[in-house]
Amino acid sequence: MTDSVNRLKDKEDILVLAIETSCDETAASVVRNGREVLSSVIYSQIDIHKEFGGVVPEIASRNHVEKLPYIVRNALLEAKLTFDDIDAFAVTYGPGLVGALLTGVSYAKTLAYCLNKPLYAINHMEGHISANYISHMDLEPPFLCLLASGGHSNIIHVRNYCDYEVIASSRDDAVGEAFDKVARVIGLEYPGGPNVEKLARNGNADAFHFPRPLRGEETYDFSFSGIKTAVINLVRNAESRREPVDRADVAASFQKCAVTYLRDNLIRAARDRNEKVLVLGGGVSANGALRDSFEDHKDEFRIYYPELRYCTDNAAMIASAAYYRIRNGDSPSELTLNADPGLEI
Repeated sequence: MTDSVNRLKDKEDILVLAIETSCDETAASVVRNGREVLSSVIYSQIDIHKEFGGVVPEIASRNHVEKLPYIVRNALLEAKLTFDDIDAFAVTYGPGLVGALLTGVSYAKTLAYCLNKPLYAINHMEGHISANYISHMDLEPPFLCLLASGGHSNIIHVRNYCDYEVIASSRDDAVGEAFDKVARVIGLEYPGGPNVEKLARNGNADAFHFPRPLRGEETYDFSFSGIKTAVINLVRNAESRREPVDRADVAASFQKCAVTYLRDNLIRAARDRNEKVLVLGGGVSANGALRDSFEDHKDEFRIYYPELRYCTDNAAMIASAAYYRIRNGDSPSELTLNADPGLEI
């Protein structure tokens, strides 16, 4: 395997087939040289989990087991390739739901063993950063990345393709988690984030003013628990007094508070570090209000967002991250690889 890995590192064109099953999307993709997507196939379980108000881990895992063979086959068919054409496999091994991760890891290990090809284990968060390399051919490190999703709220200094420094995290709820909880309290269906954004378009973003946490602290960290609790208290108190509350105003006001909080911390960190390139990643980076909040700062910074189809979980971003691991000379994973649901970048 060592000789084949060395040859792979020096190969002009590298084709990676990646698998992503960290939550409720079953995804496979073939990417050439980290940037050219030849196929990207995703099976979403949103309709399955909607009736439960969120992802049920056991149901998600069972559906991954059922769908993975077909998703991988379709990724090859869409790319007009066979397994013989693939140079390496990649798979998300964390963070995420442990059962869901294990389905993808087990399937990818089987492919690597049976076909005698290297396997690269990829951090899901690194994948979200790498989604931008697919959408922007000119983007290269270094830059600051705001990674905002259902499980993470981080500011990451991307020093090189495989060199990261986390300079800010959420001390409690992730921003996407806060969106989901607010959606639930104002009666919106899962998935909460897109539905809050949709309802907010009809609301007054200045109707309510929710608290900005960690004021006065010298930190870039986030805290969304207090904002979420303020929304819940507002709605519950109004209900107890039988007073009407405009749900669209609540959604718009919460969204404005959350996205400006993310934006302001990222911009403050960039100014302090004299960094001129800003990148967004993760599911919340699809939020239109968050993207629009950076419009007034485009004269000061170069700002990059992934295409909407690469904001949410997908395998193309995992293949891209694996390509840069290969070029970096990283060793492939052993076939003893296990899922790591609490993995950090």
